Amino acid sequence: MSASDIFENILAKPKIDPYTNRNSIEFKFRERRFATIRNILKSIIDEKGSASILDLGGTETYWNIGKEFIEANRNRLHITIVNTLEASTENGGIFTYHQMSATDPDLFKGQEFDFVHSNSVIEHVGAYADMQAFADNTRRLAPRYYVQTPNYWFPYEPHFRFPGFQYLPERVRCTLIMRYSLGFFRRIEDKAEAEDIIQHHRLLSSRQMAALFPDAAISHEKFAKLNKSIIAIKA
Repeated sequence: MSASDIFENILAKPKIDPYTNRNSIEFKFRERRFATIRNILKSIIDEKGSASILDLGGTETYWNIGKEFIEANRNRLHITIVNTLEASTENGGIFTYHQMSATDPDLFKGQEFDFVHSNSVIEHVGAYADMQAFADNTRRLAPRYYVQTPNYWFPYEPHFRFPGFQYLPERVRCTLIMRYSLGFFRRIEDKAEAEDIIQHHRLLSSRQMAALFPDAAISHEKFAKLNKSIIAIKA
């Protein structure tokens, strides 16, 4: 078997979602991040007795990273999830789901939450103008927020699981996902679909995050001493 055949076989293997596996490195990173989120929520509960949370682009499954804390405070927490995908909630006592866009300028107009949360979403909303709309909603809808996104300058692209993938020209990235199963994606046969996927996977730099969230503290999650993720926090 040639080296190219071996490479193609590796890329073609079915991918397992690591975020449902508590032993995966991705899940463990999320658990570590939740320590910061938990501290913010505890401070809100201490101050107000309860906390209303808006999760932009999230899922109910994501919150399993803080299951014990959420269950211990189930009468003091309410989490509103906004996602463009159709879904429903299993734990209606804590979660409310809305199929909406986090970039809609009229999103929850006239309302305010205690805390806006978003994990690895802003890089998926589209062009930079859409990211700006997402950031504007985040800052408008709560006095505190936490927004995490993968770092453009970290050499391993987390969605396609391909080193340096984000640095390749868009046409090359489209060609690759139409030829191979990469990361969370099986091989894409339709060119328009491939182009749409690439256009909705745009990693940001720390400078861009600071521009989008000028009132936030920008910090980094590290792996092998490199900045793996960027986190904008206003607490």
